[in-house]
Amino acid sequence: MSNWLDVAHEVAATLRSDAADRDRAGQPPAKEVELLRQSGLLNVQDWAQQQRIGRIIGAADANIGHLLGYHYLQIWRSGLFDAQFSVQPDQFWAGVSNPLDAALELTPAEGGFVLNGRKTFATGAAVADRLVVSATRTDNGEKLTFLLDGKATGITYLDDWDNIGQRLTASGGVNFENVQVTEVLGVQPAGEDPRVSLAAIGFQLVLAQLYVAIAEGALAEAADYTRTKTRPWFVSGVEAAIDDPYIVAAYGEMVSQTRAAGLLADEAARQLWEASEHGRHLTPAKRGEVAVTISEAKVVSTKLVNEVTSRIFEQVGARGTAAKYGVDRFWRNARTLTLHDPVVYKAREVGEHFLTGARPAHTGYS
Repeated sequence: MSNWLDVAHEVAATLRSDAADRDRAGQPPAKEVELLRQSGLLNVQDWAQQQRIGRIIGAADANIGHLLGYHYLQIWRSGLFDAQFSVQPDQFWAGVSNPLDAALELTPAEGGFVLNGRKTFATGAAVADRLVVSATRTDNGEKLTFLLDGKATGITYLDDWDNIGQRLTASGGVNFENVQVTEVLGVQPAGEDPRVSLAAIGFQLVLAQLYVAIAEGALAEAADYTRTKTRPWFVSGVEAAIDDPYIVAAYGEMVSQTRAAGLLADEAARQLWEASEHGRHLTPAKRGEVAVTISEAKVVSTKLVNEVTSRIFEQVGARGTAAKYGVDRFWRNARTLTLHDPVVYKAREVGEHFLTGARPAHTGYS
């Protein structure tokens, strides 16, 4: 494990060195994905390693941590189906399956299906080698999940992502026009299927881990600035900002909160892996317990990352807001990501389970 973690730290150092510049440039993350490819990190298979690596990369660059987390997730979720599929070394995976977006349509054709339609958001798809896609059959209404070559004929990437954060995630729209589909993973059940439905809470886990990573990265960068550049307030009576008891206590609170959120996210990750290993023997009750733990992690990490990425400005001071430092990217990335789905509904799931024992409903987000 330590070797892959060493590699992750090396990649993180490279990403961190020009993260602010790349954020301002806002170019498609082709070079960054190639860095992941060359490092071998795309090939890591151990679940626990993936969780740690995702946090290391996400702390250095939330965009690339997001892409890597989803890459691992797409391969894992494909394995929730019974179909056999291959994973080629060094290929980057992404997905096209936003649950609330307009449904893509699959029309039966000789040898498989033909795919048509448009999705508004598809993180990382424009730079992916393989795509995990979900669409609805036009003949019987079944929703299928399948694999596509990311450069298949008929796929157009719209390059229309223009949000304040996560600028390097290639999260724009995708258009499909008569794309041939032959590699079907399986049917997404209309009712409750504990095993296949783990994919939805898997996405929630990736986000919770990424929120913690952003907080970790923001704290590291702010602390470096505080140590080297922040000037103590003139009435503080100290010579250096790191001796100001108010600054020290603020960091102590934020570090403690971040560590606690990280431990909860790691426990949620452990439970999700354990649940997926149950296979077809996974019970609705067990699946529900895992969903609640992930929701707890999402609630805590959401509050944490929005607070930390705002509060660090008080510790770096006014000069730390200069554009050249790019400290604002942590807040912008956090604010953008935490709007993925309303966290108040995750709090509701936790509260309902606590008060009544109710399990979260199976949806694309829970």
